[in-house]
Amino acid sequence: MEKKYITEYPDFDRFAFPEGICRVTGGLGGESFLIFGSEKTALYDTGMAWCHKPLTEHIRQELSKRGRTELDYILLSHSHYDHMGALPYLIDEWPEVQVCASAKARRVFASEGAARTMKRLGEEARDQFQESQEEIRTDGLRVDIVLEDGSQVCLGDRTFRVLETKGHTDCTLSYILEPDSILFASESTGQFRGPGVMHTAILKSYEDAFHSVEVCRACGARHILAPHYGMIPDEEVPNYFDLFLDTARAEIDFVCSCFRKGMDEKQTLEAFIDKYWFEDRGKYHPKAAFIENAGHTIHLIRKTFYEKENIL
Repeated sequence: MEKKYITEYPDFDRFAFPEGICRVTGGLGGESFLIFGSEKTALYDTGMAWCHKPLTEHIRQELSKRGRTELDYILLSHSHYDHMGALPYLIDEWPEVQVCASAKARRVFASEGAARTMKRLGEEARDQFQESQEEIRTDGLRVDIVLEDGSQVCLGDRTFRVLETKGHTDCTLSYILEPDSILFASESTGQFRGPGVMHTAILKSYEDAFHSVEVCRACGARHILAPHYGMIPDEEVPNYFDLFLDTARAEIDFVCSCFRKGMDEKQTLEAFIDKYWFEDRGKYHPKAAFIENAGHTIHLIRKTFYEKENIL
């Protein structure tokens, strides 16, 4: 059977939200959601740079429907190019917008090396998803409001509460929207792809990622909006984090088994690609980015699990 990168639940719309929450995603590779409160508006993530024009137009349309013109906040889950790539263009459109992210994200945005990586990956995504050769910008990146665990962003009758959820990166945040009780989950606790299917993307710390699971469980959210996917059925919420943990442990076992066979990191990467990459995945996820992330994950598993296993 052909593998599908994203699968749907019968009779369930993963982009059906309560009133005042809208999907404004501009194109493949990253999701963006616009949330209206009684007083303020917030955009959750911006998606990739290559699709900034449709993203901007979608935001304008949704604001106009409600008699508004201003985008008040941009909430960033983390500093990767597929979650903040369109940020420079949105700042041009709404110069007064308050960009909210972690202190580490602010430091990343000030790094020339990080900017080069964002630009390179953004260009690779642009070349994969469209024919235009429009410049991919990384200028003007900023964080106006530094968020930490427990911070709140009030929209009036709705409030985002911040959870620090490291693991995918050191700057990753999750958000709980109240009173809707929706957890905007981060990639530190998985990339849900459909019934029973989860991918992992732990690039910095497995210990932090597993701790982030417990933090998210404890928040008690009734609904989950999964990164790169959308809403999951409420009946799947109790199983969401166990699915992530099972997937992560299977991935660890696979990588460690490669090392036990005497394979080096390069050979293990080739085996990892053979096991986890498939054609349909490329419709949403640039292969170059997948390979780069896989290299980080394999190195992390070797240092965190395989080497300790052999020391013991």
